[in-house]
Amino acid sequence: MKSLVHLNALRAFEASARHQSFSAAAAELHVTPAAVGQLVRTLEQWLGAPLFHRGASGKARLAPTDAAERALPDIRAGLARLAVGLERLQEGTRNGPLTVAVSPAFAAKWLLPRIERFQAECPETDVRLDTNLKPVDFAAQQIDIGVRYGAGVWPGLAAEKLMDEEVYPVCSPELLRRQGGPRRPADLAGETLIHDLSMDGPLGFPTWDAWLEQAGIGGVSTRRGMKINNSAAVLQAAIDGHGIALARSVMAHDDVAARRLVRLFPEIVVPSTLAYYVIYRPDMQALPRLDAFRQWLLREAASYRSHLPDA
Repeated sequence: MKSLVHLNALRAFEASARHQSFSAAAAELHVTPAAVGQLVRTLEQWLGAPLFHRGASGKARLAPTDAAERALPDIRAGLARLAVGLERLQEGTRNGPLTVAVSPAFAAKWLLPRIERFQAECPETDVRLDTNLKPVDFAAQQIDIGVRYGAGVWPGLAAEKLMDEEVYPVCSPELLRRQGGPRRPADLAGETLIHDLSMDGPLGFPTWDAWLEQAGIGGVSTRRGMKINNSAAVLQAAIDGHGIALARSVMAHDDVAARRLVRLFPEIVVPSTLAYYVIYRPDMQALPRLDAFRQWLLREAASYRSHLPDA
């Protein structure tokens, strides 16, 4: 097992030289400073030469010898290649982290309430959620897989449709009871409308203006109202009785099912031109933990669709 001892000793030496401290190296390697010092001494004994200049006290001055300085670039390169090799070995299993890019609202309203089922299926996979609305570079930011709302085209990425959706007005049961609520679509003219600004940029994103036009409703001003740039917060504002929100069905499904929200005018069906897609780098598709998560997402979406009223 000398090779393993020497590998650990090389890691201890490299970290000590980089940090110029046995204590800092110990913190990085999750061992004690005494253990780091012993590993370095073991390597020195095997080499028959010191690696650090030492003072009268016998303690390392944290200044590598000339020979050690010359060797450090090759040692660092070798350790880096070993790390890459271990990652390659890990790619053939479901073990390890899986970084998933989703919007904050999709995470809160759809993914997190269901993620426990994936963790039960694949306990060896550590899911790391990257929640943001900005475009991400999957390769540069080491994103494995994501779910995005759009038209289905993301350059350089494979995209599989996960779920279609429709949009409809929702409000809290309390608002209906307290104010009598809107009984006809035209009654929306007298209500506070809650606007979702989180996806203002993409062409075709559902807005109050678009919904009213498709529903054939005129005379309702959309210039005023509450404007929020997070879809989950839009629904929460409606749950709290602050007005009537134009909900995206995927986001609102669980709240409507639990009667935290009431769907208004269910006879008016306005499908969104956008949909949810699973996206990933084509060259990473065979990664077992990515494929396991992708397959799980598709099964969850199928289960979601089977519980829709018209399914």
